[in-house]
Amino acid sequence: MSEGEGTRGAVGKLLYTAVVTTFCIFLAGWALLAHQGASQSAKKSGTDEQFAKKAAQGGMAEVKMGELAQEKGTNEADKKFGQRMTQDHTKAGDELKQAATKENITLPADLDAKDQATYVSLSKLSGSAFDRAYARDMVKDHEQDVAEFMHEASSGKNASIKSFAEQTLPTLEDHLKEAREMMQSISGPSGKSKSLTGSSQPR
Repeated sequence: MSEGEGTRGAVGKLLYTAVVTTFCIFLAGWALLAHQGASQSAKKSGTDEQFAKKAAQGGMAEVKMGELAQEKGTNEADKKFGQRMTQDHTKAGDELKQAATKENITLPADLDAKDQATYVSLSKLSGSAFDRAYARDMVKDHEQDVAEFMHEASSGKNASIKSFAEQTLPTLEDHLKEAREMMQSISGPSGKSKSLTGSSQPR
């Protein structure tokens, strides 16, 4: 073998090694990007799933507390609002179940610990004390609901869950408005609760 052939052979081996090394680096980089993309996608999907599960539990709580308001409320505003909660959140719950089934998301069947504790606390009250506590809780809950649904409607990545949030948000905003009116109706300008008969009871 001549000196020139030996040199060309050495250069060829170097080129081959460089190509193989570059290809391996490319594969490693692609695998890393694919892994990061999958992790990011799972994270986004997980966020939508967490929203769906929380929304399901919140909706169940609104239904149960709405039934309680119809049973224990002494103010017409409480009873009327409770009836709407039962109807609207039952409907929304059914729509969420359809979206979750489509996306293979398993929704919880029970209230979370916080909502269960609130329900138990409300169930022990009666008269104007119940009316005021229910109204305050509904304002607080719907302020939080509106914020969470607004975030999902604007930032959600799962098409079905995002669509559910977009369609339900106007109803929740209306609920919040009505809840604030209910609280004002119960408290009145004097700060005293008003019963179904219109008489005032001390706070």
